[in-house]
Amino acid sequence: MPLIFLIILLSNLHARVIEPAFVMHARGNVSDFVLDGLKLYAANDEGSVEIFDLRVRKKTGEIFIPPMKTAQGVWVNAKILSIDRLKGKTLIVSTALNGYRNVWLHDGRTLTPIIRASQKIAIKEARFLDEKNFLFGTLGYDLIRYTRNDDYKVYRHHIEDSAFSDLALDKAKKIAVSASESGQIILTDSRSGKVLATPAPQNLDKVYRVAIAGGTVITAGEDRRVGVYPADRSPYHIQSDFLVYAVGLSPGGTHGVYSANENNDLHYFDTRTGRIIHTLRGQRGIPSTIRFFDENGLFSSGYGNRIYYWYLKEYNVSATTASTETTVTD
Repeated sequence: MPLIFLIILLSNLHARVIEPAFVMHARGNVSDFVLDGLKLYAANDEGSVEIFDLRVRKKTGEIFIPPMKTAQGVWVNAKILSIDRLKGKTLIVSTALNGYRNVWLHDGRTLTPIIRASQKIAIKEARFLDEKNFLFGTLGYDLIRYTRNDDYKVYRHHIEDSAFSDLALDKAKKIAVSASESGQIILTDSRSGKVLATPAPQNLDKVYRVAIAGGTVITAGEDRRVGVYPADRSPYHIQSDFLVYAVGLSPGGTHGVYSANENNDLHYFDTRTGRIIHTLRGQRGIPSTIRFFDENGLFSSGYGNRIYYWYLKEYNVSATTASTETTVTD
């Protein structure tokens, strides 16, 4: 038996179960959310981005996307696919009737279209590079750097023939990690679009989500694997017993969280060893988005209107020794 697996088995008795510290409720199904200081911006499928003040745990504002009129004359709400925040501005991707997308920029008062559906770009995700430059990921797996200064594409690179899954940027917004249905992750220079690395894939099938922090990357896979690409050692994967729909990384990249089973539990683990430290239990609905607030707490959401906050600090005294059983494969 490999030594790392033996250590995990021996430490099984020290596992802890954590319940949500509090829950906030949105108006519709939460499709994405982003944290900005002491505020949380939650996108929903009812055509709006809801703004929650974390100090009072209540909704204090809302950004509405214009509804759409179908050929039958029926007004329908746009679904928000992704959101991002930078320096008081919100970047929003919403659905359109023809299968393409609208991209909006909200400056706190005014909603301005950046990309219209008439431009026929099937954007799935949009991220800020800075206040004037954005990175788009399309359904066909093109990465596009777009600038507002001259209203043009700096580059548009077709990455793979596989369908695009997810996109994330490191803290400095210099490295983009993206993934697809192939299971391969690609690291690119966000400014130039140059491919920096294509690590040996730890997923054999579709990657649902990616996260990057502190030089470490983790992935959530349809093949029931969590791919872990540490900053200073060889990649490995954790075998789960259910499809892994979501992952998140602590700011330093030392700890990760992934959706673990059909009960919607989340596992908090050490990315250096793969050891599961805590089980986060109490979420309703399949988890889809996980984002850390800081090293001591994180938020999660899934299918449904609930946003959960999990507080870890009081449990981390024994975090260096506590874990539960898992299977780690190099």
